[in-house]
Amino acid sequence: MRTLLLLAILSIATPALANHPGERLDETMGEKEPAFEIADQPLPAIELMSANGVELDLRDLADSIIVLSFFPDECGSPCTEQQALLVEVQKSINITPMREMVTFLTVASPEAPAVEGWDGTNWLRVTAGGGDTITELIAELGELSRRNQGAPMAHIIARGTRHAAIFHGADFERINMILYINGLTNAHPPEPSMLDRILEWLP
Repeated sequence: MRTLLLLAILSIATPALANHPGERLDETMGEKEPAFEIADQPLPAIELMSANGVELDLRDLADSIIVLSFFPDECGSPCTEQQALLVEVQKSINITPMREMVTFLTVASPEAPAVEGWDGTNWLRVTAGGGDTITELIAELGELSRRNQGAPMAHIIARGTRHAAIFHGADFERINMILYINGLTNAHPPEPSMLDRILEWLP
């Protein structure tokens, strides 16, 4: 009941709070959620492919908040449980105005089983591209964490493709991820740097 009430408040309040990002978002979430980790390292360039073989560049989603997770076929129940929890996060987000601001990406091997419940309007199942394997991508992004644990990671990427946070495993409170994403939707996206502007002009 408390969750439903909070989601109803967010549904009404999100547009009104658009200019109030909340300066203590990371600190507050770190105090509330043991599975939360602030991501203070830049996101490496990763190549992904959509189901129809089209390359997906995360920069094309720079206006979105991205929830990036991994589901290799050998992962088993830890990833299955995390995917199921992320489905519930998506359902809650999609009944609010945040639906238009958040994109969920699951990087999965072709052999990984389907997870029921995903809403395809703001979720994509993708594969590793550029010659990398999903295992290599997981290892590369895993190096961004300071925690030595094998639980699957869900990476939260703020607008402007800023690596904002990691939620570990499937024991985090669903409402905490929702609140964190809501805080990011209320923040202004960073202005592109001169280097970013130059790179946009390069082929």
